[in-house]
Amino acid sequence: MLFSYKTKLGDSIKYLLIVCWLFISGAFPLMGDERPNFVVILCDDLGYGDISCYGNKIIRTPNIDRLASQGIRFTDYYSPSPVCSPSRVGLLTGRTPNRAGVYDWIPSRTKIHMKKNEFTISAMLKTAGYATCMTGKWHCNGFFNRKEQPQPSDFGFDYWFATQNNAAPSHENPGNFVRNGKEVGKLKGFSCRIVAQEAGEWIESHVKKNPDQPFFTFVAFHEPHEPISSPKSMIKNYPGAKKKGEALYYANVENMDSAVGMIMQCLKENNVDENTLVIFTSDNGPETLNRYGNAWRSHGSPGSLRGMKLHTHEAGIRVPGIMRWPLQIKSGQVSREPVSSLDLMPTFANLAAGEIPIEIKLDGTDIVNAFGKDEVIRKRPMFWCYYSALNRSKIALREGDWKLLASLKSNDGKYLKIKSVNDKNISLLREIKLVDFELYNIAEDRSESINLAQKNTKQLEKLSKLMRSIFNEVLEDSTVW
Repeated sequence: MLFSYKTKLGDSIKYLLIVCWLFISGAFPLMGDERPNFVVILCDDLGYGDISCYGNKIIRTPNIDRLASQGIRFTDYYSPSPVCSPSRVGLLTGRTPNRAGVYDWIPSRTKIHMKKNEFTISAMLKTAGYATCMTGKWHCNGFFNRKEQPQPSDFGFDYWFATQNNAAPSHENPGNFVRNGKEVGKLKGFSCRIVAQEAGEWIESHVKKNPDQPFFTFVAFHEPHEPISSPKSMIKNYPGAKKKGEALYYANVENMDSAVGMIMQCLKENNVDENTLVIFTSDNGPETLNRYGNAWRSHGSPGSLRGMKLHTHEAGIRVPGIMRWPLQIKSGQVSREPVSSLDLMPTFANLAAGEIPIEIKLDGTDIVNAFGKDEVIRKRPMFWCYYSALNRSKIALREGDWKLLASLKSNDGKYLKIKSVNDKNISLLREIKLVDFELYNIAEDRSESINLAQKNTKQLEKLSKLMRSIFNEVLEDSTVW
């Protein structure tokens, strides 16, 4: 790290240190000392194999492909969780979502929520002098837009335009958006374009009024999550799609791609695209076809990865990850460095001279080095714990090229599957056994087809001890509901 997150250095000195470090490191060229704007674009249930630059041969995604060609495309980018709510909480806090007590997706009107004392990217950047905006799917609480639980404004967002979970009744003409605490009513158009337009209008207004103030915009699309609805003109682009709902899904991804184009055009028209770090990713892998009644339209692709959404195998957590920042990131890069949405908090803090309280236990790592293809040094491996996973393995760990998965079994021999940690099961979790290990060299076997647990016992012993240690540490720091 360039400097301690909690520091008494003045802002001007911190900015100078950042500039000097960028110059000395040679990671990328020195282009000035202005702090960048940040735009994070998060899709919902977009699969690793759903876009062209990640291998899809059918769906049209020219805007996302252009974004990748103008920056860096990560082949090994990970979400904090294989399901929506904990993934979003992880992205915003830089912490394994179990620490915040969000273990699974949050139904409406439930007590589970991201608590007000959680420190977020938006709060950190606002304190550092940034203007902040959030548009799209919130899904970090059960009591949305009600005083019982904190709302986006309680986490540092100056402006927000959001829904609790999905756009309803579908992506077309949604009627459940709330703007800064006030219900908007029925809107005309498709959710992704409505969300992109709202974000674009906020950016344009901010740049005109406060051209010298950097900004952070969190754009959280509902697409391509169910219930899917897509423009008829785009559905016609896929005459070869014969399965029920297939063309509808492909058009949904294409429509989302057009919304990405709207945001990029807005940045260009307002002359802020050169010094804006744009990050495009997904909250988790693709939905499983026909997993529930309305999922007949879920034709998402895991590519060559194993599993789908709700799995701790790669397709549940490895997602598209693209970063563009013309002033500092060389175009046309492809990186195989493992990175995660958990890394955004410390990375943004570095680039924005933001402060993170020293008592905050971050699980992410500053990945500025990866912008120039250098190695990211992690103090701890990547770690996932999803108690409701559809596959038997509930926890996973990646260190370097190695990935380890394990099931959880109680002393009475039963496999564990719970929704969250509460006062009834916490004692059971403290005594739980890690069993049925799966060990993969993920660099050579991305499809997780060859379990090396029996052949590489030294690596298994090393990683299993590390996994147990991290599991215990995260469990003790987890919220008990």
